[in-house]
Amino acid sequence: MADVPEDSGRALVGAWAKRCYFAGRAVMDTVLRPYDLGSVQWYVLYQLATEGPTLQRDLVRLLAIERATMTGIVATLLRKGLVEQETDQADQRQKLLRLTAAGAKLWGELPDLTFIRAAAFDGIDDARIATAIEVLQTATQRLETLLQKGTYP
Repeated sequence: MADVPEDSGRALVGAWAKRCYFAGRAVMDTVLRPYDLGSVQWYVLYQLATEGPTLQRDLVRLLAIERATMTGIVATLLRKGLVEQETDQADQRQKLLRLTAAGAKLWGELPDLTFIRAAAFDGIDDARIATAIEVLQTATQRLETLLQKGTYP
C-alpha cells in the first residue's frame, strides 16, 4: 500500500469494519458472560433454536470458522448439556446437532441481543447503511475471488 496514503478511506475502511465487529462482539460476550456462553456458542444455539437441527459442517460454513474451532465449541456445548449430537442418517460421516431441553430452556432465558445492532446503527440513514453493505460485499467478493484464483501480484 505504498501508493495509498495511510489516512485514506481505503486504508481505514477495513480497520473500522474490524473495530466495529470486535466492539459488537465484546458487548455480546459481556452480556452473555452471566450465562456462561461466548458469542460463537450463542450463534450455534441461535441457529439450532431458529432453524432446527443442523449439520455441524454447515455451521462451520455459516459461521466462517475453522472445523477444529467448531469441534471445540460443540464439545463445550455437549458438556454443558445444551446440544446433542447424532450421526446424520443420510451421511454417516456427518454429525447432526440439535438443542436439548436444557438448551431450549436456556435459549428462552437469554436476553434479546438486537439492542447491539440498534446501538450501533439506529439513527444512521438507510441509504448510508446500504452503501456500507454494498462496499463491504464488493470488497469481500473481490478478496474471495482473489483467494480462489491463488494468483497474487
